[in-house]
Amino acid sequence: MEWVMLCLAAGIGYLLGSINAAVIVSRTFNKSDVRTHGSGNAGATNMLRTFGVKSALFTTIIDLAKGIIACLAGGILLHYFGGRFGYVEGSCIAGAFAVIGHNWPVYFGFRGGKGVMTAFAVMLMIAPLAALSSLIVFVIVVLISRYVSLGSILAALTLPGFTALFLFVLKQNIISFTFFVSVFLALLVIIRHHANIGRLVKGTENKFSIKRKENDDNTAKE
Repeated sequence: MEWVMLCLAAGIGYLLGSINAAVIVSRTFNKSDVRTHGSGNAGATNMLRTFGVKSALFTTIIDLAKGIIACLAGGILLHYFGGRFGYVEGSCIAGAFAVIGHNWPVYFGFRGGKGVMTAFAVMLMIAPLAALSSLIVFVIVVLISRYVSLGSILAALTLPGFTALFLFVLKQNIISFTFFVSVFLALLVIIRHHANIGRLVKGTENKFSIKRKENDDNTAKE
Protein backbone atom coordinates (compact mmCIF):
# COMPACT_ATOMS: atom_id res chain seq x y z
CA MET A 1 0.00 0.00 0.00
CA GLU A 2 2.77 2.45 0.87
CA TRP A 3 4.45 1.94 -2.51
CA VAL A 4 1.13 2.55 -4.23
CA MET A 5 0.88 5.85 -2.35
CA LEU A 6 4.43 6.72 -3.37
CA CYS A 7 3.55 6.10 -7.03
CA LEU A 8 0.36 8.11 -6.60
CA ALA A 9 2.35 11.04 -5.21
CA ALA A 10 4.67 10.79 -8.21
CA GLY A 11 1.70 10.79 -10.57
CA ILE A 12 0.10 13.78 -8.90
CA GLY A 13 3.38 15.67 -9.09
CA TYR A 14 3.87 14.83 -12.76
CA LEU A 15 0.37 15.87 -13.78
CA LEU A 16 0.65 19.15 -11.87
CA GLY A 17 4.07 19.79 -13.36
CA SER A 18 2.71 19.17 -16.84
CA ILE A 19 0.57 22.30 -16.50
CA ASN A 20 3.08 24.34 -18.48
CA ALA A 21 2.50 28.00 -17.67
CA ALA A 22 4.50 29.41 -20.58
CA VAL A 23 2.45 27.52 -23.15
CA ILE A 24 -0.88 28.32 -21.48
CA VAL A 25 -0.13 32.02 -20.92
CA SER A 26 1.30 32.56 -24.40
CA ARG A 27 -1.62 30.81 -26.10
CA THR A 28 -4.26 32.49 -23.93
CA PHE A 29 -3.03 36.07 -23.71
CA ASN A 30 -0.58 36.39 -26.60
CA LYS A 31 -2.41 34.15 -29.11
CA SER A 32 0.81 32.36 -29.99
CA ASP A 33 2.78 29.40 -28.65
CA VAL A 34 6.02 30.59 -27.05
CA ARG A 35 7.69 27.40 -28.29
CA THR A 36 7.53 28.80 -31.82
CA HIS A 37 9.56 31.85 -30.81
CA GLY A 38 13.13 32.54 -29.78
CA SER A 39 14.82 29.49 -28.31
CA GLY A 40 11.63 27.44 -28.42
CA ASN A 41 11.88 26.94 -24.67
CA ALA A 42 8.65 27.02 -22.68
CA GLY A 43 10.02 29.00 -19.76
CA ALA A 44 10.00 32.42 -18.12
CA THR A 45 13.13 33.77 -19.83
CA ASN A 46 11.86 33.07 -23.33
CA MET A 47 8.48 34.51 -22.29
CA LEU A 48 10.20 37.68 -21.09
CA ARG A 49 12.13 38.12 -24.30
CA THR A 50 9.21 37.26 -26.52
CA PHE A 51 6.10 38.66 -24.84
CA GLY A 52 7.37 40.97 -22.10
CA VAL A 53 7.38 41.34 -18.33
CA LYS A 54 3.70 40.68 -17.59
CA SER A 55 3.61 37.35 -19.41
CA ALA A 56 6.90 36.30 -17.83
CA LEU A 57 5.60 37.22 -14.38
CA PHE A 58 2.43 35.14 -14.79
CA THR A 59 4.57 32.24 -16.01
CA THR A 60 6.90 32.50 -13.04
CA ILE A 61 4.07 32.61 -10.50
CA ILE A 62 2.38 29.52 -11.96
CA ASP A 63 5.65 27.58 -12.25
CA LEU A 64 6.44 28.32 -8.61
CA ALA A 65 2.91 27.55 -7.46
CA LYS A 66 2.70 24.15 -9.10
CA GLY A 67 5.96 23.04 -7.45
CA ILE A 68 4.68 24.16 -4.06
CA ILE A 69 1.27 22.55 -4.55
CA ALA A 70 2.85 19.29 -5.73
CA CYS A 71 5.01 19.10 -2.61
CA LEU A 72 2.07 19.85 -0.34
CA ALA A 73 -0.17 17.30 -2.05
CA GLY A 74 2.45 14.55 -2.04
CA GLY A 75 3.47 15.32 1.51
CA ILE A 76 -0.07 15.26 2.89
CA LEU A 77 -0.89 12.07 0.98
CA LEU A 78 2.05 10.13 2.40
CA HIS A 79 1.69 11.67 5.84
CA TYR A 80 -1.70 10.00 6.21
CA PHE A 81 -1.41 6.96 3.94
CA GLY A 82 2.31 6.41 3.35
CA GLY A 83 3.07 3.85 6.05
CA ARG A 84 6.81 4.07 6.68
CA PHE A 85 7.01 6.95 4.22
CA GLY A 86 5.97 10.33 5.54
CA TYR A 87 5.48 13.98 4.65
CA VAL A 88 9.09 14.62 3.61
CA GLU A 89 9.28 11.62 1.29
CA GLY A 90 5.93 12.51 -0.27
CA SER A 91 7.01 16.09 -0.87
CA CYS A 92 10.31 14.99 -2.38
CA ILE A 93 8.78 12.47 -4.77
CA ALA A 94 5.88 14.65 -5.89
CA GLY A 95 8.19 17.65 -6.25
CA ALA A 96 10.75 15.79 -8.32
CA PHE A 97 8.05 14.51 -10.67
CA ALA A 98 6.56 18.00 -10.94
CA VAL A 99 9.85 19.14 -12.44
CA ILE A 100 9.86 16.15 -14.78
CA GLY A 101 6.32 17.10 -15.81
CA HIS A 102 7.40 20.68 -16.45
CA ASN A 103 10.21 19.51 -18.71
CA TRP A 104 8.17 16.87 -20.52
CA PRO A 105 4.48 17.83 -20.12
CA VAL A 106 2.00 15.17 -21.12
CA TYR A 107 -0.56 17.84 -22.09
CA PHE A 108 1.72 19.60 -24.57
CA GLY A 109 3.48 16.92 -26.58
CA PHE A 110 6.23 16.42 -23.99
CA ARG A 111 7.87 19.71 -25.04
CA GLY A 112 8.33 21.87 -21.97
CA GLY A 113 10.84 24.12 -20.27
CA LYS A 114 14.02 23.62 -18.29
CA GLY A 115 12.41 23.40 -14.87
CA VAL A 116 14.46 26.03 -13.02
CA MET A 117 11.56 27.86 -11.36
CA THR A 118 9.67 24.70 -10.47
CA ALA A 119 12.83 23.07 -9.15
CA PHE A 120 13.47 26.13 -6.99
CA ALA A 121 9.92 25.96 -5.61
CA VAL A 122 10.36 22.27 -4.79
CA MET A 123 13.66 22.86 -3.00
CA LEU A 124 12.13 25.81 -1.18
CA MET A 125 9.59 23.37 0.25
CA ILE A 126 11.97 20.53 1.17
CA ALA A 127 15.23 22.40 1.90
CA PRO A 128 14.51 26.14 2.13
CA LEU A 129 17.94 27.26 3.36
CA ALA A 130 19.70 25.41 0.54
CA ALA A 131 17.25 26.80 -2.01
CA LEU A 132 17.74 30.38 -0.83
CA SER A 133 21.52 29.95 -0.80
CA SER A 134 21.49 28.74 -4.40
CA LEU A 135 19.18 31.64 -5.28
CA ILE A 136 21.81 34.04 -3.95
CA VAL A 137 24.38 32.33 -6.19
CA PHE A 138 22.02 32.72 -9.15
CA VAL A 139 21.42 36.43 -8.49
CA ILE A 140 25.12 37.22 -8.02
CA VAL A 141 26.13 35.38 -11.20
CA VAL A 142 23.40 37.01 -13.29
CA LEU A 143 24.21 40.48 -11.94
CA ILE A 144 27.89 40.03 -12.75
CA SER A 145 27.68 38.13 -16.05
CA ARG A 146 24.13 38.95 -17.24
CA TYR A 147 23.79 35.33 -18.33
CA VAL A 148 20.62 33.74 -16.92
CA SER A 149 21.72 30.33 -18.14
CA LEU A 150 25.08 30.58 -16.36
CA GLY A 151 23.34 31.65 -13.16
CA SER A 152 20.96 28.69 -13.40
CA ILE A 153 23.78 26.23 -14.05
CA LEU A 154 25.99 27.45 -11.20
CA ALA A 155 23.04 27.63 -8.81
CA ALA A 156 22.23 24.02 -9.71
CA LEU A 157 25.86 22.97 -9.19
CA THR A 158 25.88 24.43 -5.68
CA LEU A 159 22.48 23.05 -4.68
CA PRO A 160 23.50 19.54 -3.50
CA GLY A 161 26.40 21.00 -1.52
CA PHE A 162 24.18 23.52 0.23
CA THR A 163 21.61 20.81 0.90
CA ALA A 164 24.18 18.51 2.49
CA LEU A 165 25.64 21.39 4.50
CA PHE A 166 22.34 22.47 6.03
CA LEU A 167 21.24 18.90 6.68
CA PHE A 168 24.50 18.46 8.61
CA VAL A 169 24.13 21.77 10.48
CA LEU A 170 20.55 20.92 11.42
CA LYS A 171 21.72 17.45 12.55
CA GLN A 172 19.58 15.64 10.02
CA ASN A 173 20.47 12.58 7.97
CA ILE A 174 22.45 13.69 4.91
CA ILE A 175 21.78 10.45 3.04
CA SER A 176 18.09 11.19 2.65
CA PHE A 177 15.32 11.72 0.11
CA THR A 178 15.96 15.45 0.36
CA PHE A 179 19.63 15.17 -0.61
CA PHE A 180 19.01 12.74 -3.46
CA VAL A 181 16.27 14.95 -4.87
CA SER A 182 18.63 17.94 -4.74
CA VAL A 183 21.20 15.96 -6.75
CA PHE A 184 18.56 14.80 -9.22
CA LEU A 185 17.15 18.29 -9.78
CA ALA A 186 20.61 19.80 -10.13
CA LEU A 187 21.58 17.25 -12.76
CA LEU A 188 18.29 17.73 -14.58
CA VAL A 189 18.67 21.51 -14.73
CA ILE A 190 22.25 21.24 -15.97
CA ILE A 191 21.38 18.63 -18.61
CA ARG A 192 18.49 20.75 -19.84
CA HIS A 193 20.95 23.62 -20.31
CA HIS A 194 23.30 21.60 -22.52
CA ALA A 195 22.67 23.87 -25.53
CA ASN A 196 23.29 26.96 -23.40
CA ILE A 197 26.55 25.47 -22.16
CA GLY A 198 27.67 25.06 -25.77
CA ARG A 199 26.82 28.68 -26.56
CA LEU A 200 28.55 29.92 -23.40
CA VAL A 201 31.72 28.10 -24.45
CA LYS A 202 31.48 29.58 -27.96
CA GLY A 203 30.67 33.05 -26.63
CA THR A 204 27.37 33.24 -28.53
CA GLU A 205 24.96 33.07 -25.59
CA ASN A 206 22.59 36.04 -25.27
CA LYS A 207 22.79 38.18 -22.17
CA PHE A 208 19.83 39.02 -19.96
CA SER A 209 17.73 42.04 -20.81
CA ILE A 210 14.23 43.07 -19.73
CA LYS A 211 13.77 44.82 -23.07
CA ARG A 212 11.46 42.85 -25.31
CA LYS A 213 13.09 41.90 -28.60
CA GLU A 214 11.07 42.52 -31.74
CA ASN A 215 12.82 39.88 -33.86
CA ASP A 216 12.90 37.23 -31.19
CA ASP A 217 12.69 34.31 -33.62
CA ASN A 218 16.20 35.09 -34.82
CA THR A 219 17.82 36.52 -31.72
CA ALA A 220 16.60 34.89 -28.51
CA LYS A 221 18.59 31.83 -27.59
CA GLU A 222 17.98 31.43 -23.86
